[in-house]
Amino acid sequence: MVLRRIVVVSRQIEIQELARRVTQEVFVADDPAEAVDISTTVNPHLIILDSCFGPDELFRISGGADNKSRIPVLVVGTDPGLTKQDNNIHYLSGADDTDQFRQIINKIQAREHSGTSAGENEFFAEPIAACVSMAGKSGAMLHTLKMIRLVAESCCNPVLITGETGTGKELAAKAVHNVRHPGEQFVAVNCAALTANLLESELFGHLKGSFTGADREKTGLLELAGNGTIFLDEISEMPLDLQAKLLRVLQEKTFRKVGGVSDLTCKATIITSSNRDLRREVQKNRFRRDLYYRLNICPVTMAPLRAADRKSDIRLLAGYFIRTSTVCPAKTGKITAFTEMAMETLEKHNWPGNVRELRNVIDRAILLETTDKIGLSSILIETQQFDESDNNELSLANSPSHGQSKGGHKFTVQDFSLDTAERELIARALQESGWQKTKAASLLGITRATLYAKVKQHNIQKGTYIPKVLSDDNTCPDTAEAVTAA
Repeated sequence: MVLRRIVVVSRQIEIQELARRVTQEVFVADDPAEAVDISTTVNPHLIILDSCFGPDELFRISGGADNKSRIPVLVVGTDPGLTKQDNNIHYLSGADDTDQFRQIINKIQAREHSGTSAGENEFFAEPIAACVSMAGKSGAMLHTLKMIRLVAESCCNPVLITGETGTGKELAAKAVHNVRHPGEQFVAVNCAALTANLLESELFGHLKGSFTGADREKTGLLELAGNGTIFLDEISEMPLDLQAKLLRVLQEKTFRKVGGVSDLTCKATIITSSNRDLRREVQKNRFRRDLYYRLNICPVTMAPLRAADRKSDIRLLAGYFIRTSTVCPAKTGKITAFTEMAMETLEKHNWPGNVRELRNVIDRAILLETTDKIGLSSILIETQQFDESDNNELSLANSPSHGQSKGGHKFTVQDFSLDTAERELIARALQESGWQKTKAASLLGITRATLYAKVKQHNIQKGTYIPKVLSDDNTCPDTAEAVTAA
């Protein structure tokens, strides 16, 4: 995909499908007024307008959606001879004019890259990262972007992207695609989500009558990708017999539909990804050795968020997610920051789910927060822990050990409540501030009056037992922690 978000002002399916060729986030509006409201909320990178709307609606959208950002507008089905000149407004003769459409999209993309706003520069290391929302400026991210550009500007095919779940492998694949095949199709398929027979049919297509239930001919994704890119996610889950057929495609650049006898040419770039160590999979005879060597030409590796040279991205990613989250439109733009204790908690967590987990935590915090700044009480990190005694125990913690103490005690959901967490947070803030109420209130992101009320509500006084559910040192002590009141 080329652009991240597009608003379409049309009820025509053809125009809506036009937008879906170059983005995965399409917002459909029935009229220009609704388009203006949507644009204010989601800040799209393009507005596509049906020519059935007149000049007044056109200039209302181009001037009223967001004067500062000047969102480009594409009018579909209009006569260029009747239009006014404006570099921010583009015209397409019809939804079927794909060549002209690609030229316009490339022009918009080039202008976006050359004029990246200060807000985007705050989160993205370079334009190819901004184009796919790959936020981060750490050493690990800079190295990854260097490899993406190196691979994308070469003729390397196939491309292998490795990394843990949630590190952004599909975004990296889209970045390669955007550099190598701007305006062309990006087709993605998860190899783990389909059975062997269904995956083969999806990839290669099939002829009518080639197997039971094949009541019509099907075009496979390899053919559908055309001159663009096909992304095979979780390639390690592909069955061995299908791996052999994929290897032939990589070597011969041809394939046959299921039940077919004629060869079709594969023109697409094939990008694969894996969250498993493919070398280990080869050793365990779960992945073909010859396919591994064919894929492993110049792999792009996505570092986990806990890596030493990636952890600096946590603060930046959190800021980006809080700015771009659409989980609660009513709060868009109203929550703008984190308290320092909340941010320190995010930076100390191990993030086994990586960037995806971080985004979910931020979305949850936005839903829970009632002020303009996310506090520690809104940071709820949910982890799963499996052991021999309980294979499905859910605990809530802010540590790499998922709530496991040095003494072996675990806090489960039954032990945890928001009331308990709030009580501990207030006590910790008072301790860390030396019982200076103003400083403690600042750490918590609340007023001094609210702090006094909370201390009274939770009866925090001498000898009060505070169960340490949220811990800075990643432990949950077995002994009581006494809190001294002022």
